[in-house]
Amino acid sequence: MRILVIENDQKLAGYLRKGLTEAGGYLVDVSHHGAEGLHLATEGGYDLIVLDVMLPGMDGFEIVSTLRRSSDAPVLMLTARDRVMDRVRGLHAGADDYLVKPFAFSELLARIQALLRRGGARAVQANPPLRLADVELEPSRRKAYRGGRPIALTAQEFSLLTLLLQRQGQVLSRAEIAEQLWDMDFDSDTNVIDVAIRRLRVKLDSPFEEKLLHTVRGIGYVLERRDLPIQTNPVIPDGSDPGTPRDTP
Repeated sequence: MRILVIENDQKLAGYLRKGLTEAGGYLVDVSHHGAEGLHLATEGGYDLIVLDVMLPGMDGFEIVSTLRRSSDAPVLMLTARDRVMDRVRGLHAGADDYLVKPFAFSELLARIQALLRRGGARAVQANPPLRLADVELEPSRRKAYRGGRPIALTAQEFSLLTLLLQRQGQVLSRAEIAEQLWDMDFDSDTNVIDVAIRRLRVKLDSPFEEKLLHTVRGIGYVLERRDLPIQTNPVIPDGSDPGTPRDTP
């Protein structure tokens, strides 16, 4: 599932992105500006929006009020304003929930999960299963299968597989994966991406003949179908071709 965080405080926004990615396995985008955040919220197809009130360019109340004209994505407002009238104003503007800073991350995560569950059928329709060959991933239920059998994935592995399925057929560099899932500048000396890919490959590909997760040497990784190697007929001891009938005495 995709979450948009519109938060003026860059340090807090980074903390939220890292926490939601690691704890919830969500794909998280961040904006620090009101107008930019509204554009992303309107065009990005997000499942949930975490929205600060105090933003440059346009405040959170105006954003959620404008957003409600075109989107029913759940909105969780964050603010340092703890007055009842401010909370009421946010809810009247169209927010689904309201959390006052400072807050415990565990409470934020629980509220997000509750809002996503509350979406019910809308969330399922907005997040159709992702498929490739015999792999199926259900974003709304956070389930993945191959050959009809469930794949036990960590939150990080689920996010990685989601990204690869969304971009199937496209070669993703290590830097792109790091930026999308870990919100980090890629360090060519670290093997964190390679380790994550290797762990996912063991669960996704190892038990199956058809391999889907491929390394593109010197560039990155791609999830796609490729032709299986052609199996030649085995050579039998007398050197004859088993596909050719042999004379019988």
